[in-house]
Amino acid sequence: MPHDSLITFDPPLLENGAMLLAFSGWMDGGEVSTGTVNHLLSTLDTRKVAEIDPEGYYIYNFPGTMELASVFRPKVRYEEGLVKSLELPENTFHCDQSRKLVLFTGKEPNLNWRDFGDRILDLARMTGVQRIVFVGSFGGAVPHTREPRLFCSVSHEDLKPEYARYGLKFSDYEGPSSFVSFLLSRAPQVGIRMASIAAEIPGYLEGANPLSIEAVTRRLAKILDLKVDLAAMRLASDDWTSRVSELVEKDNKLRKHIAKLESAYDDALLEAAEE
Repeated sequence: MPHDSLITFDPPLLENGAMLLAFSGWMDGGEVSTGTVNHLLSTLDTRKVAEIDPEGYYIYNFPGTMELASVFRPKVRYEEGLVKSLELPENTFHCDQSRKLVLFTGKEPNLNWRDFGDRILDLARMTGVQRIVFVGSFGGAVPHTREPRLFCSVSHEDLKPEYARYGLKFSDYEGPSSFVSFLLSRAPQVGIRMASIAAEIPGYLEGANPLSIEAVTRRLAKILDLKVDLAAMRLASDDWTSRVSELVEKDNKLRKHIAKLESAYDDALLEAAEE
């Protein structure tokens, strides 16, 4: 892969900067990864400083049925026989220079993980980023009526006390790897300190999860020392929770399932408090 896949637009040099990562796809259930970072992009004073050309990092033509292949193919829109849009993956870096923060939003690559990761790390070096934080999610046993549990993985052992102060549990996950796990393994080799924060979200729901997005944003604000107005997010979170609960009340089987999840969640809190 050519190194010119990283296209820059006069990125600034930050002093002890931080980078926040969001990826669509794997670990973006409830849109917690992209939703959190996109919310910050809409509220902070940022400008685009770089992008990664998608060519060579994604599968567009996957053999198999049309239903399977359609998952990988870029979406196109025609009007009156003319192509109006073709949605290739976008991977962009924005920077809020006053907050010494770079924000990345993109799609997890299918191919050439090492090279794609090196482009992210190249931009980190260019901008003086010393630490990287990824935010994401996974489907679990937490009910929508409770605060999502947040789990953390770190690139260096001595980072654990810092993140433990924010009430994060450390992951014991074993299974299929994400690109973020690969990046975590690479970070120490290039002198970058990195953490991955994943919210456990209800496995029985689909679509955006404002409750988890608000919870992750609130925790990130403390970790990155950001002043973020959470009032509107809290209102959206409360409204979402109410609407989901109304739908649950109409499904007796689901209501019983959630009651069991609530009981297990509350018991775990009590056990943790007694330790």
